[in-house]
Amino acid sequence: MDLFPAVDVIGGTAVRLVQGDFGRRSEYGDPVALARRYVEAGAPWVHVVDLDAARTGHGANRAVVAELVEAVAPVPVQVGGGVRRTEDAEELLGCGAARVVLGTAAVKRPAWAAELALRFPHRIAIGVDHRGGKVSVAGWEETGSDTVAELLDRFAAVPLAAFVVTAIERDGMLGGPDTDGLRGALAGTGHPVVASGGVTSADDLQALAALDVGGRRLAGAVVGRALVDGVLGIEEALAACVPSV
Repeated sequence: MDLFPAVDVIGGTAVRLVQGDFGRRSEYGDPVALARRYVEAGAPWVHVVDLDAARTGHGANRAVVAELVEAVAPVPVQVGGGVRRTEDAEELLGCGAARVVLGTAAVKRPAWAAELALRFPHRIAIGVDHRGGKVSVAGWEETGSDTVAELLDRFAAVPLAAFVVTAIERDGMLGGPDTDGLRGALAGTGHPVVASGGVTSADDLQALAALDVGGRRLAGAVVGRALVDGVLGIEEALAACVPSV
């Protein structure tokens, strides 16, 4: 299971939100420096979200994201937030992002999302952000009618890089991951699943690494607040991502 340290960006600054609430955020300075610190400590990926773009659809932090991608190369970067046009994905992939994560657009325009994934096979991921099994969109400010299971099924035949599954109620809360929901996601798709939300300790990561549904395991885990607050170190987190035999 790969570790994906998270770098969320608002107004050019690295932040962490609590349960996706833009009014409840902590700031952590330069996102490029934060990403570089993670990579220097051994992180195999960086997960970046342009939260301004996720909310508005405008890539306000695109230049910062491009600088970050260049700064940590050749370590791959997974980028999401406000990717709602083909040009958005092209720009992010063109600046060196390994993967682009679609959120709102994949829910509201699934045919376009599938077409984009066919054009860039295994470089497009779908963000499955949910509250109690119902998918949320627009920077987590709107709850749609789709269930997680319905969204997973909709893209079953599309060559995706992964589904990034986030339990919003747990995001930024340091209360542990949604193992039951992730178990359901593993059962509901043949695509790689990356977990997000709630990881606070090495024990949490070990529990995620140990999840096994019919021989399928999680491809990765996104960790945000626990790492940036120093509750969990990168080296400890990396060791915990290897399931015990």
